[in-house]
Amino acid sequence: MKFFDRITNYFSSNHGKHKNAQSIIPSRLNLLLWIVGILLLMLAGRLFYLQVLNGSSYKAEVKRSDTTIQTNNVQRGMIYDSRGRVIVGNQTHQAITYTKSSDVTADQLYKIANRLGKYITVSNSDTRLTDRNEQDYYLANKDNLKRIVKKLNLSKDASDDDQYDAALKYLKSHPSEWHLSSHEKSNARIYAAMTGAYSLSTTYIKKSGVTSRELAEVGEHLNQMPGVKIGTAWTRNYPQGKNFQSLTGTVSTTGLPSDQVNSLLSQGYSRSDSVGQSYLEKMFQGTLAGSKSQTQVTTRGNKVTDETVKYPGKKGDNLVLTINAKFQKRVQQILEQNYSSAGISYSSGVYAVVMNPHTGAIYAMAGIDRNIKTGKQTVDEIGAINHPITMGSVVKGATIMGGLMSGVITPSDNTLTDQPIKVAGTSTKSSWFNKTGSANMALSAPMALEVSSNSYMMQLIMKEGGMNYKPGAQLTLKPSIFAKERQYFNMFGLGQKTGIDLPGETAGYNGPSTQKHIGSALDLAYGNYDGYTVIQLAQYMSTIANGGNRMRPYVVKEIRGSKSNGKLGRVVSTTQPQVQFTIPASKEDFDLIRQGLYLVTHGTNSYVTAKSLGSAKPSISGKTGTAETVTNGHQTSTISFAGYSPSKNPQVVVALAIPGVTNENGGANLNMAKQIFSAYWKMVQDSKSTTND
Repeated sequence: MKFFDRITNYFSSNHGKHKNAQSIIPSRLNLLLWIVGILLLMLAGRLFYLQVLNGSSYKAEVKRSDTTIQTNNVQRGMIYDSRGRVIVGNQTHQAITYTKSSDVTADQLYKIANRLGKYITVSNSDTRLTDRNEQDYYLANKDNLKRIVKKLNLSKDASDDDQYDAALKYLKSHPSEWHLSSHEKSNARIYAAMTGAYSLSTTYIKKSGVTSRELAEVGEHLNQMPGVKIGTAWTRNYPQGKNFQSLTGTVSTTGLPSDQVNSLLSQGYSRSDSVGQSYLEKMFQGTLAGSKSQTQVTTRGNKVTDETVKYPGKKGDNLVLTINAKFQKRVQQILEQNYSSAGISYSSGVYAVVMNPHTGAIYAMAGIDRNIKTGKQTVDEIGAINHPITMGSVVKGATIMGGLMSGVITPSDNTLTDQPIKVAGTSTKSSWFNKTGSANMALSAPMALEVSSNSYMMQLIMKEGGMNYKPGAQLTLKPSIFAKERQYFNMFGLGQKTGIDLPGETAGYNGPSTQKHIGSALDLAYGNYDGYTVIQLAQYMSTIANGGNRMRPYVVKEIRGSKSNGKLGRVVSTTQPQVQFTIPASKEDFDLIRQGLYLVTHGTNSYVTAKSLGSAKPSISGKTGTAETVTNGHQTSTISFAGYSPSKNPQVVVALAIPGVTNENGGANLNMAKQIFSAYWKMVQDSKSTTND
């Protein structure tokens, strides 16, 4: 019985286990089916939400069009001379451009740049390549970025930006571990130009020197490079010669200048834009740049569906200068031909300005900058406004006016004796012709100008300071005499900016003005202390020539638009002559000074200083100058001249200076002046149109 009981129990237990196994399998299947069912319900709910509840909005989003404005560059305004001759023009080139789409990624830009790099080569003259540009291009290759990041052992929480910044830092500190080939550098320039562009703005990839082969290959593969196009670019040319660049300035060729990037970007410029870098190009950037064209671009998804020109752009307005290009070149030539005769071993250059005394218009501004160490000479037309020079006796007309206005002399009582000036504690100072006192003579104010008397000018200053000169007496002048002297000089424009419409003008140089330097007040009286620019010298002489009005010099006569054929168009604005100051002196005071300036060139005294100009027709009045200087330990001189013509009805002023010469008696300053006046009457104004005296 027990045996059968055991058998029965065995089969009963095994049968129960089998039933349990069978019951477990369906329950698992049921659970799986329930899960699948729930997921299907969720999917159905999501589809219901997308297609039924929000289907219309998503359809609208797919069909939605984006409208943005794309900008393109326009031709820069040109610069003309007073006769309508082009000084600075534009030369048209076929160019490779890129218009950046609104949703392009850095990776896509990298691929486009590399593809374009197969067909063109871009040099630094097109896009300036910086170290950062090279690093960005190197890391744009994902493999390079991963390799560098792997070396850094950064935290797992480091963001993509943190990783990139760390990679940049690594490249900078490990330059030997990476490099770009010349081909890769060309591609890097392309990539830099593309990444630097604003969304939907057009930038130049290569604006000049594009070969016919490059044009053909790029054109053939345009569909593979979204945004790349063949367009037109302009670069500056100089029909009258590149020498004019030192006056008109230059335009950047590799995008915005690095020292002005932030300022210009805030004004709406793109990084690749060309802008004026110096002088007229820089000062009139807003006028010359024009207005970019605007095209409304409609996109659907990633495709452009429509382009509509909303504003065709406006070519930059043109500058018309007061300068006569042919006369300007002739004045520059005159300086070059006569410069060496002055003895220029230690000379730093020569500068000249030709000016209308009644309006301030500049007819010519020429110059040579000379490197004293190497002897190399370069054209430096703008040096006339930014090189202060100790001019010498040429400024004595202002000293005479100071004496008249202070009342120490009058038009009817102005005679003083030329004699060596000896005051206690200083060395003897004298006129060039009377160093020993053997040529003492009574001089009126006009005669003092005729013979260029230093003694006369020093005595005037002492009188203005309340001192009656006696040989050997103590110099009792106070430091305030410096300010008093300079006040009279400033009225003529000497020692302060003239306000000319060119950047970079300097005010000049004032020597120390303390009691310790009081003896130098005497040197200041005859132009041997402070420094002035040649443009100031021209303004000073113009003020005498026109009877007391200090006119603001200017070189831009008009701003004009362009006709459809590219020629000069309507006048936008005209520069009006501006009187900066009227000297409160009488006609008799000015007549006295003008009489002296006439005697400088036509006088009969044996010590007359510019007799060689007396034969010129129309007649010339003016003043020479010689200042004693020291250059690199050598005794040198500045020789200068400022004058006007004709003497009775002045129409033109010429001012020039040659610092650091060793042959002050060679007459280079007078030869230059005479030839410049002659060229003016031949090339700018007919001498028959004015009185010939």
